[in-house]
Amino acid sequence: MSDAALRRSPLHDAHVESGAKFAPFGGWEMPLEYDGGGVVAEHHAVRDHVGVFDVSHLGAARIVGAGALEHANRVLSNDLAKIVDGKAQYTMLCTPEGGVVDDMLIYRFGDEELFVIPNAANNAEVVRLLADEAPEGVEVVNEHGKHTIIAVQGPNSPALLEKMGLPTDHEYMSFARAELDGVPLTVCRTGYTGEKGYELVAPAEHARKLWDAVFAADPEAVPAGLGARDTLRTEMGYSLHGNEISTDITPVEARLGFALGWRKPEFRGHEALRALKEKGPERISRALRAVGRAIPRPGMAVLDADGNEIGVVTSGTFSPTLKQGIALALVSPGVQLGDTVQVQVRRRTEPFEVVKPPFVEPGVSS
Repeated sequence: MSDAALRRSPLHDAHVESGAKFAPFGGWEMPLEYDGGGVVAEHHAVRDHVGVFDVSHLGAARIVGAGALEHANRVLSNDLAKIVDGKAQYTMLCTPEGGVVDDMLIYRFGDEELFVIPNAANNAEVVRLLADEAPEGVEVVNEHGKHTIIAVQGPNSPALLEKMGLPTDHEYMSFARAELDGVPLTVCRTGYTGEKGYELVAPAEHARKLWDAVFAADPEAVPAGLGARDTLRTEMGYSLHGNEISTDITPVEARLGFALGWRKPEFRGHEALRALKEKGPERISRALRAVGRAIPRPGMAVLDADGNEIGVVTSGTFSPTLKQGIALALVSPGVQLGDTVQVQVRRRTEPFEVVKPPFVEPGVSS
């Protein structure tokens, strides 16, 4: 897609004013980092204080009508019976072969209303598949681009929202309706950073008003871009569609079985995934931490002690918190915690220890 065809967030002008450097992502022109320190400074702001992300590019769709809950639960991977109204759930839409069309959060407003937030690039396909399989009386409404979504993340995020007069005492993976100077909001206790935080969902036409109100409440809050979002989520071991999961990488291989409703009668792709679980996958996701100073990148080969290729890095970066290289990789199932593997970093091999994610202590439930 050419730069001219890229969609822009309703907050684009605010990002320009803040000195953002932009990059294409999921068909959108999004801030990569801002003047004032770049990715590392933005990363530390989220871990230590509060960072603010514009994630208005994310998809949005509403499933409404009698039978909406049953329809979503029959198609999506996780079991909506595990949550009640007012709660959110991480789930996936799988292919019949067990791959992942997309992963998403679903918000349960009631039996006849659910709200899903897929990834930007996959929103149209998610809506199409949900609509194609919807029974009579259930409507799937594409709302992509109609909302602004602002993620306020970090240990000081509750104090910031309290200054705005917004609710903060709801549990992790739950949400509350609110209003800010006449603007209707959904305040979601969710995020993609591993820190305590909230995602504010509001009509797109009120984006700038909401963005300005966040920074007015805490002038020390730092705008953060896609670069910091990626280092933060990698430190948590969170999967990214297109890297750890895809139409060719199943949730069983990605070790995301917690998001599969094994006790449900069915979900899209369940037969293939049950068979794979029974047989055992030929590759699994593992977390790798550099022994030395190497920085891994996606696509780098993972080798055993004899130099045989046993996998590939799916996500790799420098961890600003640990100050060392970290990676997620798809490797042979024989690779175990505590093992040392080699990663082909350019023309040399570098040792990495196989560790249990997350790489740093999460603060989401603090």
